[in-house]
Amino acid sequence: MQIFYSEVCVRCRGRGWCGKPCKIHAQLKEFTPKIKTHFSGSSPPEIFVGRIGYPQINTGILSPNEYGNTEEMSLPEKWYEKKLTIREILNYRGKLIYSRFKSEIKSIRKPNKFQEVMQEISLAEKSVSAEFFLKKPFTPHFNIDKHLPMIGNPAPLKKIILQENPKIKRKVDYIVSDTDNKAANSIIELHRNSITETSNIIKILSAGLLGLKNNRRLVPTRWAVTAVDDTLSKNLLKRIKYYPEISEIMLFHGDYVGNHYEFLLLPDKFSFEVIEGFLPRSVWNQSESLTLTQDFERFNGRKYYADNVTGAYYTARLVVCEYLEKIKKQAYVIIFREEGPEYNAPLGVGILRELGRDAFTKQPERFDTIQQALQQMQSRFRIPVPEFVKKSVLLREYKMQTRLNRWI
Repeated sequence: MQIFYSEVCVRCRGRGWCGKPCKIHAQLKEFTPKIKTHFSGSSPPEIFVGRIGYPQINTGILSPNEYGNTEEMSLPEKWYEKKLTIREILNYRGKLIYSRFKSEIKSIRKPNKFQEVMQEISLAEKSVSAEFFLKKPFTPHFNIDKHLPMIGNPAPLKKIILQENPKIKRKVDYIVSDTDNKAANSIIELHRNSITETSNIIKILSAGLLGLKNNRRLVPTRWAVTAVDDTLSKNLLKRIKYYPEISEIMLFHGDYVGNHYEFLLLPDKFSFEVIEGFLPRSVWNQSESLTLTQDFERFNGRKYYADNVTGAYYTARLVVCEYLEKIKKQAYVIIFREEGPEYNAPLGVGILRELGRDAFTKQPERFDTIQQALQQMQSRFRIPVPEFVKKSVLLREYKMQTRLNRWI
């Protein structure tokens, strides 16, 4: 099978570079609401901070033209818990209107009225009802991104009126009010004891509500996703790297909406690798050939961003670290992901985070040899496992090591 590296769809984002109607956009247009310049509804709650034009960026609030408990429209945690289909999730995303306004990243230190409302909504525990007035009708266009659920239906915001006081957890309010605490420490505190869901931590960071008083700024949502996953996993690794190694080969797996993961844990000091295989006609590989991407780190970590796997790398590292912290062990971790054509619209890395967390709640499969583990993986993969093996740096290094315990 030929290996072909291409991300035409993620670069195009529905702009028609292939000369054909965009399959992703076509799935969303049928769910688009019929409004003009005024509507009311319950924000899930959800905000979005863009990155184009940084430091002058688009920021705003997402809300449907309906009231009620709309959290399910926004949270990957809810989507995975209820095992929603792609079509059900697209139905939700297509209903959300992105009422936006321009912001300068540091202006959040003295927020204007729109920014104040956006911050309140980012902190909310439950849906928040509001009335929106737009300068002109929204554009039925969607921002397609590997890291995030699709953001669409943008329109310039003219006026917003909150119809209720957002419900904010006391501990969240306390942490946000602490302007003498660094952002990383605040993220860790929010994550500890499950004070709030990971998706909500991302919104709070994105809204510029964490960190030292003079350092606070808006963080583009895409960057905030990786920042939270990276910060939390690095904090866990400070302890994990002092734990004893696992004593056997362990394999975990999970599957959701065309994404299949195999988590291979080997006895050794912590190292970490993610290899992704995109089958032809999957959302990020519209070619007829297999695409593989890979990033890794050894015991001492990475110095640079994982440009190939991108956000999914840090998401996977977080769920692995959460598990290793739970069992108080360290391991040599190699993750294999297969994305199939069933995954025909991007839903962001949040669903991958929940898939991984769920996989680690199950009992592991245990093996005497790596080959046995790879054979078991092949029973669940469509991509030939040797293609993954050839791509793996850490698996090759692991097999070449002369391990001390061989001579004991």
